Amino acid sequence: MAKASEDLGFDAFFRSDHYLKMGSADGLPGPTDAWITLAGLARETKRIRLGTLMTAGTFRLPGVLAIQVAQVDQMSGGRVELGLGAGWFEEEHKAYGIPFPKEKFPRLEEQLAIVTGLWATETGRTFSYDGTYYQLTDSPALPKPAQRKVPILIGGHGAKRTPRLTARYADEFNLPFASIEDTDAQFARVRAAAEAVGRAADDLVYSNALIVCVGKDDAEVARRAAAIGREVAELKVNGLAGSPDEVVDKIGRYGAVGASRIYLQVMDLDDLDHLELISSQVQSQLN
Repeated sequence: MAKASEDLGFDAFFRSDHYLKMGSADGLPGPTDAWITLAGLARETKRIRLGTLMTAGTFRLPGVLAIQVAQVDQMSGGRVELGLGAGWFEEEHKAYGIPFPKEKFPRLEEQLAIVTGLWATETGRTFSYDGTYYQLTDSPALPKPAQRKVPILIGGHGAKRTPRLTARYADEFNLPFASIEDTDAQFARVRAAAEAVGRAADDLVYSNALIVCVGKDDAEVARRAAAIGREVAELKVNGLAGSPDEVVDKIGRYGAVGASRIYLQVMDLDDLDHLELISSQVQSQLN
């Protein structure tokens, strides 16, 4: 799927970061770790950007995460972006023995400070951090990413803390699985938060993530929806579903409220024909 994405002219291939199935799927063949997968894809691809929507902060210590992401960025020649979130799916933590703390959002704030602080530390100097949840002492802050600055993505529906963290740390704000109306309102909150800290609102990239289900005709749309256990009518309301023209029109409406990037959640990773259709009949109308 990643190599096809590159060959078909898409800009990036992003992974979610989960260890447990959701819904009625059988969960086979089992989870793949996002950053291990991206490390492999870094060597298998040449052009596309690689990243996460979103890495769960509960899965990794921030110092270790900074090392992992920097290494994958080096392996890719500087094509990595880091989406970092607090983590939310308690059942997968229970299933794999991962602590699920109550104070996830304050921990996320410290994680963002540490990861960005380690990367920003001048080579030859050390980085220390004395937080409530994490303490680092005289870290050599190595390795460094290939990029001068790895783009940081923050996302979510929170009305106060999420915009504040975005304004402080992020290069991009992503809103997943939201209506056009909710997108408009949340983008406005993020823009206001950026301006409140003296940052130009347009300094940020604004994006949406939406499930995609496109078909040449109604029968093909229905077949693809059935393959992922969803209803066409529901997908048309909550995602990007229908004919290429329908999907282009809806993407345009997200663009009208400020989205300049759209992440397409492709649920059937074996359906490369779906990707080719999106490339030839949807993406071609947006370029």
